[in-house]
Amino acid sequence: MGKLIIVEGLPCSGKSSTAKYIAEKLGYSFVDEGTGSHPADYEFHAFLTENDLMTFAPDERGKILSLSERRSGGYIVRLGDFTGKLFEKLLQYKIYDSLPWETEKPVMLDKWREFVENCNSDIVFNCVLLQNPMCETMMRFGFEESISKAYIREICTIIEPLSPSVVYLRNSDVYNSVKKASAERGDEWLNSVIDYHCNGEYGKRCGLTGFEGYISALEERQRREVSILSSLGIDYIIVDDPQKDWDKAYIEIMTKLNKGEQI
Repeated sequence: MGKLIIVEGLPCSGKSSTAKYIAEKLGYSFVDEGTGSHPADYEFHAFLTENDLMTFAPDERGKILSLSERRSGGYIVRLGDFTGKLFEKLLQYKIYDSLPWETEKPVMLDKWREFVENCNSDIVFNCVLLQNPMCETMMRFGFEESISKAYIREICTIIEPLSPSVVYLRNSDVYNSVKKASAERGDEWLNSVIDYHCNGEYGKRCGLTGFEGYISALEERQRREVSILSSLGIDYIIVDDPQKDWDKAYIEIMTKLNKGEQI
């Protein structure tokens, strides 16, 4: 069975580059977010129960069945395999963004179990342990920190056989980091993330709007993530403001990973 290292942090913190660097130095496989076929995540998938499936026309059901995986008491559907009206209908069952929490949670935990059962190599993930659960539990559903913590702890119990370690990139200047990145990523990206963070349950409850609201949500998410990370009972490293000196940050990360230290 392999070992798992996960790099976490806010958007624009350098997670992807850091995860790639660690993987190259250690000879591990690297798995980025947004690949469409993540071994421990459903990035662009729908989930249909048997009852959900029966709401589709017979020809639609046939196509769904031919392209879906029977799992978690229902059907896992890759949305990228569909187009047109059928795609639009399936989008209503997207695992992230559309499913109720009581349906989404067991589906996601089952995905983590599947990953552990099939993991036979050493891997570095770009996020998914903290970021994705926090985006759902905190931002989308507006749950309290204790619920996020309990869910993430369940995931950690599942991945325990992989001796997981987390490298967390903490940012003391979220505003300027995101401002700089948004100039590179463009208005479409920025408007999308502002909409997600300000119009989810957390954003609406806190009355968040615009760029400042987005930054406020990120800062609170980071606070919660660091708090949760320290309570999980797994190895972790927190690196403060690595963007100020990436060479120094990488040396710190690799030294601590090789020694099995945490801070």
